[in-house]
Amino acid sequence: MTFDFDTVIPRRGTGCIKYDRRPTLDPFWVADMDFASAPVILDALHQRVSHGVFGYPQPHESLNEAITDYLRDHRSAEISADHIIHLGGLVPALSLATRAFCAPGDAVMTCTPVYPPFLGVHNDAKAELITADHLLTDSGWTFDWETMEQSVTPATKVFLLCNPQNPLGQVFTPAQILQLAEFCQRHDLILVSDEIHCDLVLDENATHFSALNLPESFANRVITLLSPSKTWNIAGLGFAYAVVQNDALRRKFQAAFGHTLTEINALSHYAAEAAYRHGQPWRRELLAYLRQNRDTLVDFINQQCPGLSVRKNQATYLAWIDASAIGVNNPALHFEQKADLFLSDGNYFGWPDHFRFNFACPQSRMMEGLEKIAAALPASA
Repeated sequence: MTFDFDTVIPRRGTGCIKYDRRPTLDPFWVADMDFASAPVILDALHQRVSHGVFGYPQPHESLNEAITDYLRDHRSAEISADHIIHLGGLVPALSLATRAFCAPGDAVMTCTPVYPPFLGVHNDAKAELITADHLLTDSGWTFDWETMEQSVTPATKVFLLCNPQNPLGQVFTPAQILQLAEFCQRHDLILVSDEIHCDLVLDENATHFSALNLPESFANRVITLLSPSKTWNIAGLGFAYAVVQNDALRRKFQAAFGHTLTEINALSHYAAEAAYRHGQPWRRELLAYLRQNRDTLVDFINQQCPGLSVRKNQATYLAWIDASAIGVNNPALHFEQKADLFLSDGNYFGWPDHFRFNFACPQSRMMEGLEKIAAALPASA
């Protein structure tokens, strides 16, 4: 490999929530990586810092060009810079969508298990939440169309999609996304597609199908959310963007901003541009390393951890581990108390008896965590 993913970089005491929120625990929870970001990004940041002035920023022209080039080359989408709304993060965008399109008493729909903010942003609009579990089939995770049809109501205004799916790691097929768009059209829902993990597809037989690739007839109800933050490990710089091709939809979405959002970090624009223009070699090697970690983790959990099971995720660096057979009420809490591990609790994703494990770290670190899990399993498991 050209890039180093094996060196353990000490992170405690650097003001990061992963290590410093609960410093007595060994963290494998929140979705950031323990790797240094790509050298091209570090170079871009050093160059911007050397200028020495950090006044109120705005997206520069070459950033917009880098984004539209990226969307054309990697998402097969021809997008105008006018369709891009720059944001300081994707969670605020989920909240904005609920506030823009829901009145108090309306409803937001999503499918579980899912990234926890999906299950909370409806409160920002004083709306209700409707959920339907994903279904596991022989070909992977899919939508429970029957339950969705039974659950949707006339008051439902927004559907929140996570694709690739966090925590399941599923890359939904074009047919599934088209069927979902048709469901939203039939029930007059705005489809908000969070695609933050789209550049982290590990399965070489899977191809991410963006909501941007849907037929033009759906453009009046689709908001696509993207960011380089997860892929290039720059989440702390705070940069994301929405792509909204329909003018009326975009105006309504932007009207919900009010005075609630701060200016975007002056450095983040340059990190994002460097990632999209020059970060692909680093990303390709990252994917190869994550693929090895994933395969090692799946074998270890399924072969050496009785009572635990995990499927090989198609995307993301997050393993969704089924602990329903080990006989404890809260698996994440069990491993916290018995092994000093900080894991993501499945309760927050809508599925108890599961936990999420972040394997975006040097393999030596990952194995330390997995061995602690194995050693802390209940004797009856």
